[in-house]
Amino acid sequence: QVQLAESGGGLVQAGGSLRLSCAASESVFSVYVMGWYRQAPGKQRELVANINSGGRTNYADTVKGRFTISRDNGKNTVYLLLSNLTPEDTAVYYCDAKYFDYDYWGQGTQVTVSS
Repeated sequence: QVQLAESGGGLVQAGGSLRLSCAASESVFSVYVMGWYRQAPGKQRELVANINSGGRTNYADTVKGRFTISRDNGKNTVYLLLSNLTPEDTAVYYCDAKYFDYDYWGQGTQVTVSS
C-alpha cells in the first residue's frame, strides 16, 4: 500500500505562487507515474499535470506555462509549483500515484487564491 501525503496548500493572492509537495511511502517510488489533480467547488476532478518515471511531463491547457511538476526520486516526493495564480485556480489539489493497475490517492490540500 502506497501512502501519499500532500502539503503546501494555503491562501495566496492572485499573482502569487505556492509549491505543493507529495511524499510517498514507497521505496521504489521511481516506477510510478505521479500526478496532480484538482477539484474546484461544484466541478469535477481534473488532471492538472503528471510526470512519468522517465521525467516526461503533461499539463492541462489551463495551467501550461504557469505550473511546473517535478519529482525527486531520492526523496520519494513529487512537487507542483503553482505560479501566476488566479482565483480560478482555487481548488483542492490531490496527489496521485499510478503503476499499471495500481492507483493511489492522497487526501488533498486546499489552495485558495484571493483577488
